[in-house]
Amino acid sequence: MGVTKTDLFSQEQNDLAQVAKAFAHPARVAIIQYLIKADACINGDLVQELGLAQATISQHLRELKEIGIIQGTIEGVSVSYCINSTRWEEIKNLFNQLFDKFIDPSSRDCC
Repeated sequence: MGVTKTDLFSQEQNDLAQVAKAFAHPARVAIIQYLIKADACINGDLVQELGLAQATISQHLRELKEIGIIQGTIEGVSVSYCINSTRWEEIKNLFNQLFDKFIDPSSRDCC
């Protein structure tokens, strides 16, 4: 079997791309913002907050859970989600490392 496209890039580049993809949907950004504000929530709260169908919310939660930015605990028939603080710091550092590499073009010759 041939080399996959992700094999051409570093682990950091692949991780950053996966995180960026997860952040690329406004519903996921809204979920993250809500979880930060609430510090935890029950899945049903998100349906009321965002006005999206339960199945749609579940799909977005699954995407966020796959990259590890949220974690959930099962309580009876409901699931409570919160921000995974360890992963949040890792993601923050990934983006900061990228942004910190940029040199302001006004301090050098640039097109």
